[in-house]
Amino acid sequence: MSASRPRLSLRSAALLLAGLIVGGTMLAQWDTGGFRGGGRIYVPEGTKTAREIPTRSTGTPEWTNPAAFQADVFTFARLRYDTAPRPLIRGRGFRGGWTTDLPDADLNLSYRLQQMTSLKVDPNCRLIRATDPDLANYPFLFAAAPGALTLTPEEVVALRNYLRNGGFMLMTDYWGDEAEAHVDQMFREILPGSHFEELPIEHPLYRCIFEIRQKAQVPNIHVGMKIPGTVIHHRVIFDDKGRIMVIGLLNSDDSDGWEREGENHDYFKNYSEKIAYPLAINIIFYAMTH
Repeated sequence: MSASRPRLSLRSAALLLAGLIVGGTMLAQWDTGGFRGGGRIYVPEGTKTAREIPTRSTGTPEWTNPAAFQADVFTFARLRYDTAPRPLIRGRGFRGGWTTDLPDADLNLSYRLQQMTSLKVDPNCRLIRATDPDLANYPFLFAAAPGALTLTPEEVVALRNYLRNGGFMLMTDYWGDEAEAHVDQMFREILPGSHFEELPIEHPLYRCIFEIRQKAQVPNIHVGMKIPGTVIHHRVIFDDKGRIMVIGLLNSDDSDGWEREGENHDYFKNYSEKIAYPLAINIIFYAMTH
């Protein structure tokens, strides 16, 4: 798929981030040919980019950057981790893993950043382990389905150093008390002495580009509606200076909103365009400028 994919109809906004200008005018395309697979997949060790993995949705956009921007780009980096055996979460089946929504979520969100802003974005994205020496080159790190997150002692230390030295981590697609407790326990090991707290909707992150007035849920596309009884939480860990190091979007599948944007028009309009993309763009902008 080429970079001629239609534009989002998100309202225009202006901001400064290396000349960053946001705007959009048209609708995205969609497909009525049915849903594609979206759970865990096998990715060979040594695979470095999302671009190496075939699409599991309606195709991924392609674009290039001028030679002068080959290295000076924003890169969506996804954390690769080993998943423990897949225990059941009560009432929700299996809990996913690091490849959930890969590669379409990574590439679609990266393209939307490239399309909606003057920010140059890596067209390949990156898959990376916490112990990879290159991790320090990527200030933004995404972890899918952290309810399945397991790390070796060496990875715990490496991720601790990454976050304390200025790195930022976004997590989404984890659900319920058990997954929340698991993530809390993992981060007590990664960042001893720290704790998650709810980010108030009055925080500047929700106003830095798009005006976000409520914490809304992006359901899995197979569900197609808000899951009754769930409360959406945006949980963060601050460092000693008040910088957000980690944000977890609990009880929401925001990465499905990026991955599945081309599969169903109503899903795109209600969840990708209205919730998943505005929140992700705000988070990335805020994290990269604070």
